[in-house]
Amino acid sequence: QVQLEVSGGGLVQPGGSLRLSCAASGSISSINDMHWYRQAPGKERELVATVTSVGRTTYAESVKGRFTISRDNAKNTVYLQMNSLKPEDTAVYYCRLYYGKPPGFGAWGKGTQVTVSS
Repeated sequence: QVQLEVSGGGLVQPGGSLRLSCAASGSISSINDMHWYRQAPGKERELVATVTSVGRTTYAESVKGRFTISRDNAKNTVYLQMNSLKPEDTAVYYCRLYYGKPPGFGAWGKGTQVTVSS
C-alpha cells in the first residue's frame, strides 16, 4: 500500500548538522500534513516539526531556529534539516504523513537513530 523510506540519521558531534529524508511510495493520491517526531530513551514521543500541504511550518520550542522542515511534492518527500545539533537532540526520529482526502490516512515511517555526541 504505502511505504515510507527514511534515511539520513547517524552520529554527529555537537554543533554539527544532519538532514533526514522521508520518501513516500505506493498507492498515494495526495499527501496532506507531514510531520517529524522523535523519541529519546525513557521519554515520550514528541512532535518536532510539521509542514502542511500549503507549506505552513511549525516547530517544537526546543528546536526552533535550528531545525527546518521542508517538502518536495514532486518527490513525495519530506526533509528535516538539523543544524547546531545538541546532545539533547539524540533520539530516534520518525516521519508521519497523512494522505488522501482530508483528514486522510496516516502512515508512520521506520525510525532512524540520531546521536549527537563528542
